[in-house]
Amino acid sequence: MAESAAPDVPDVDWRVASATGRLLVPSGPDLTRGEAAAVVADLRACADRATEAVAAASGLDAPAAADVLIVDRAGWVRGAVSMTEAMFRAAGQQPPATMLRRIGGRFAASQVGTGLAFVATRILGQFDPYSSTPRLLLVAPNVVAAERAMAVEPHGFRQWVCLHEQTHRFQFGAAPWLSGRLLELLRQVFADEPDALDRVTAVMSLLEGHADVVMDAAGQQLVPQVARLREVFEARRDAGGLIQLISRLFGLRAKREQYLSGARFCRAVIAEAGVDGLNLAFRAPELMPTSDELLAPTDWLRRVPERIG
Repeated sequence: MAESAAPDVPDVDWRVASATGRLLVPSGPDLTRGEAAAVVADLRACADRATEAVAAASGLDAPAAADVLIVDRAGWVRGAVSMTEAMFRAAGQQPPATMLRRIGGRFAASQVGTGLAFVATRILGQFDPYSSTPRLLLVAPNVVAAERAMAVEPHGFRQWVCLHEQTHRFQFGAAPWLSGRLLELLRQVFADEPDALDRVTAVMSLLEGHADVVMDAAGQQLVPQVARLREVFEARRDAGGLIQLISRLFGLRAKREQYLSGARFCRAVIAEAGVDGLNLAFRAPELMPTSDELLAPTDWLRRVPERIG
């Protein structure tokens, strides 16, 4: 077996990236102090309420330990920089050895910061398993902006969003190897290994598709208008959450259709083998579906019993 190439992790000056992102990102919708406080309190209550509902709908045991933080856009940029720096370092990033590389790191940082400023205007929430303290970030101004743009009832939409984001905590809780698996795949991306991009896409598609399926199932009890929310949300949605962040930072070609395939895969597997059957995907890295299997769930269902038998 050929030895893997050493990863060539880009130099990035993280202080410049954070400063650039926070400088460029707009603050978001106008809210009075009282309105902002009410949104924060509602999101926190929704996040707390979501854990029991996600546990029941997903069949997964417990969420990964994490602080739940309600942040503004600049706060999300700071959190995203912290997470991405931790990921790059774990993937093998070293301090720049020459002045030329330091200059390149500042240039790369301005690009990263600009990309983060864009993502920060749209991302609703994000689970971060890589910073020193794992955390779930909910971006209050973006939740408000989205609910206003779609003209949906605010409390129900906030609860729905929290169901999705809390599902990510349960995924990482059920699969403690998952964060390391993603890092290994990113090392392969940096090392230009064949098929690494497809593997990253497959994992992210499953995680986001699964979170969509769980949020809709859990929302049947907590969010009366869940069917309308799904219809309206899909009409304006592009790849979001961790997918959008990783896609932009690592140069992946995020296609919305790829991530919708994750939800179709999950629904098909549940229809055939139930929630417990789908949860086999979180048992071990080799049990996660490939990009081809996401499009052919029956192939995955045939393979999985052989791997666990």
